[in-house]
Amino acid sequence: MSEAWAVPDVLAHLAGRWHVERTVRDLAGDAVGTFSGTTDFTSDDAGGLLHHEAGTFVWHGSARPAERNLQFLPGDAPGTAVVRFSDGRFFHDLDLRTGHHTADHPCAADLYRGEFEVTGPDHWRMEWRVRGPAKDLVLTTAYTRAAS
Repeated sequence: MSEAWAVPDVLAHLAGRWHVERTVRDLAGDAVGTFSGTTDFTSDDAGGLLHHEAGTFVWHGSARPAERNLQFLPGDAPGTAVVRFSDGRFFHDLDLRTGHHTADHPCAADLYRGEFEVTGPDHWRMEWRVRGPAKDLVLTTAYTRAAS
């Protein structure tokens, strides 16, 4: 990873539209997929941000539309966030005040470990490593701020 860029307030930093490029590698099956699209972070009534991601996912040569929604709420410490699934369940915390963060999310028998890094005012990336009895995945996502 490159040198991290500190973010004093994660919610203020993420607000707006981002271009998204993701690679999904199934290490057990040696398959690779891609996602390309956008993520919009818009203000919500709870003082946080609604995250809406939409684009095209290509897996085994088949392209299909894909989207997901998350909610980013203010965290316990100033400048941090708590990320929740669209149904309100806790996903992970997010603290980019040093420009880098690691988060774990246990999901049934699987463990998701996320590495987040900001590399400048308009670029950040995350990598989720997923391990479990039926999963061995690496999801790498690059975000680039969209021009206003």
